[in-house]
Amino acid sequence: MLKPNLIPKSMLAIISLSFLFSSSANSQVLTEVQKKISKAMNSEYRSQTELDRDDDRDPIAAIDFMGIRDDMTIIEFLPAGQAYYTKLLGPLINDRGHLMVIDTQATFDAWGEWKNQPEFTMTHQVVIENDYNRAKLLYDIGDIDFGIMAGTADKFLYIREYHNYSVDDNERINKAVFDVLKPNGEYVIIDHTRRHMEQEDRTNFRREDPVDVIYQVQNAGFVLDRVSNMFSEPSDELDKEVGQIPNMTDRFFLVFKKP
Repeated sequence: MLKPNLIPKSMLAIISLSFLFSSSANSQVLTEVQKKISKAMNSEYRSQTELDRDDDRDPIAAIDFMGIRDDMTIIEFLPAGQAYYTKLLGPLINDRGHLMVIDTQATFDAWGEWKNQPEFTMTHQVVIENDYNRAKLLYDIGDIDFGIMAGTADKFLYIREYHNYSVDDNERINKAVFDVLKPNGEYVIIDHTRRHMEQEDRTNFRREDPVDVIYQVQNAGFVLDRVSNMFSEPSDELDKEVGQIPNMTDRFFLVFKKP
């Protein structure tokens, strides 16, 4: 959970206001986008594991806070084997937009037949090299290619993966994201929270210090636009490896804007 006393003062007003406006979609009449997401949540191609995670991830509220519309060009970076958001966003944008999913060929091969259904006609697979380095406990990413021209994407999603890369590789990724987004395009980052300025070790290596992430992304040219506390989890004391958390980890949820 973001601690206000750890955030630079220039960001406090934005963060405070964002908490006020990040209310759950369940408390209001659903928009057309929210109705489409709700329908996709009940699709037969979603696994029981995904259904079980819906309460914690609250995808209707999360996608609403991301500001996603059904006519956007969206890049989802590393949807991984489960493709949790891909299965919701693919049907959403299928008539009016594009969803670029960026991952390895092995990941796409493992997805199975659901990816060939008509709801995913406008979901485009972009293959990259992304090898796990066991010595570093990080991934080594190859050439960064999002499959579309610079300045043409509306939204970039980097969900629970920022921690998997070195500072240098995230610098490369952040720059590439800045280049591919349109002016006023938005960069969404969600990840497991690490205590501010805590030394990395085997317990917290799959967590990120949100203040560091804000600093790194701002250095790439972005402006922090809004923050949500919908994934804050007081029961997570930030002292365990994320795989040992019995329910949901504490997660930060940041949305940056390209000027």
